[in-house]
Amino acid sequence: MTTPFRRKAIAVVFAVLGLTLAGGGIAIAQPAAQAPGQPAARASSTQPAVTAESTRSARAALKAGVGTLAASNVGTVVNANGTKARGSGVVIKYGTGQYEVQYGYVVSSAVYQATIGRPDACCIPPGGEVVVAPRLSTPNGVFIQTRNSAGTPVDLPFHLVVHSY
Repeated sequence: MTTPFRRKAIAVVFAVLGLTLAGGGIAIAQPAAQAPGQPAARASSTQPAVTAESTRSARAALKAGVGTLAASNVGTVVNANGTKARGSGVVIKYGTGQYEVQYGYVVSSAVYQATIGRPDACCIPPGGEVVVAPRLSTPNGVFIQTRNSAGTPVDLPFHLVVHSY
């Protein structure tokens, strides 16, 4: 008589465990409520698709880059409209606040630092945010997004420094 009781107890334990896990999964899947006073969710964090022109440009830049670099620091200053003000690299503008800077060597394992900044010595730059990431499918590219302080994509000028080692 103890054997059927043990089987039922084991079945009940697994049932409770399954319901507990299922309930936890449902709770995790629900969107978190936004805390009062918190800014709205940021714009998409995905990169735009790599274009054929971008791929050709990246290959040409890699071919032009001769030799291997032990360590280097390069800087690029980019205008809000996506044109290069000065520095190294080729700039490609994808959309509002989306830029790519390509170099003549692989930078996928480099360190990137960007800041909102004007290309001239005139004035204080507009407030905002800038984020950088390795460019997907382009080993010699860096992807940059600029946003205003509310998180909306906007075209802002920026300074980019890439340290390869």
